[in-house]
Amino acid sequence: MKTAMKVAFKKLNAGAVVPSYGSEFAAGADLYACLDGDLEIQPHTTAVIPTGIALELPVGYAGLIYARSGLATKKGLAPANKVGVVDCDYRGEVKVALHNHSQIPQTVSAGERIAQLVIAPYVTAQFVLSDELSSTERGAGGFGSTGSK
Repeated sequence: MKTAMKVAFKKLNAGAVVPSYGSEFAAGADLYACLDGDLEIQPHTTAVIPTGIALELPVGYAGLIYARSGLATKKGLAPANKVGVVDCDYRGEVKVALHNHSQIPQTVSAGERIAQLVIAPYVTAQFVLSDELSSTERGAGGFGSTGSK
């Protein structure tokens, strides 16, 4: 059985659409464009799209804003920062910086699903200065150092 966390939200605009899940076990809730009309995003440019909502996420959780797979593959529209982060102490409007990766202008319409929000727990680290780190087989190898297969 799936459990649901209650997340308080506020409509900042009468036209805002409540985030919703596309299926019973969807991890991400769809976020909707809160626009007065259509917005055209030129190729290789970014537009900041309002959702018209603000959230009150529980302490210890963050809202991660990911691309909607259909929008990204069919229109080339995806969050400019790859994954947006909504911190639990942020109370402003949730907005999505949507980038047009395609070669043609793309239109976003009012009420269109523009991204998905995954609410996830996070750990806050206490960074401790150290002269030495433990050794591993990999060591400092990075950027493909473990092979391409």
